[in-house]
Amino acid sequence: MSNVVKDVLAANAEYVADFGKKGELPMPPAKQFAILTCMDARLDPAKYAGLSEGDAHVIRNAGGRASDDAIRSLVISYKLLGTKEWFVIHHTDCGMETFTSETMGELLAGSLQTSSVDASGWHDSNVGGGTTDGKYINWLTISDLGKSVVEDVERIRNNSMVPSDIPIYGYVYDCKTGNLVEVPEATAIGKAS
Repeated sequence: MSNVVKDVLAANAEYVADFGKKGELPMPPAKQFAILTCMDARLDPAKYAGLSEGDAHVIRNAGGRASDDAIRSLVISYKLLGTKEWFVIHHTDCGMETFTSETMGELLAGSLQTSSVDASGWHDSNVGGGTTDGKYINWLTISDLGKSVVEDVERIRNNSMVPSDIPIYGYVYDCKTGNLVEVPEATAIGKAS
């Protein structure tokens, strides 16, 4: 067993010791909202949005992008569990700004090993063989942070499964300060009607 597994299981044992009545929390989120945000380990939506267990749905993926699966989760959040407001929150210094879909395709073609990055860009070991499958995926990379928030709010707002009365807010989390900075254009697009 790896040290990571041991650490996770030890932390879980501590968590269980103080679990209390959390097993009685209802399935619908108490604050009736959802957040779509990045999987970046520096982001703690519970802390930056003041959440406790049971308060809100938090949907995470690379970049916090409005992928088909993210929209699927948001629609389930609303349709089956009653959320009434949604946030799209990207962040500064996002890894999704450091490469393009073409870059990812080339790195995967080189090998399936972890790549490295330096001042000149991403590099692959080219050891062990790769796959061209990555060249056929839109990796939803980010070239302009504010624009990506606008695009994602717009994609969600224009989805036929999303009711027009759900407001969708657009923000950027600043990794240096912890502030949530509104992207007014995104919030305007996401306005409920």
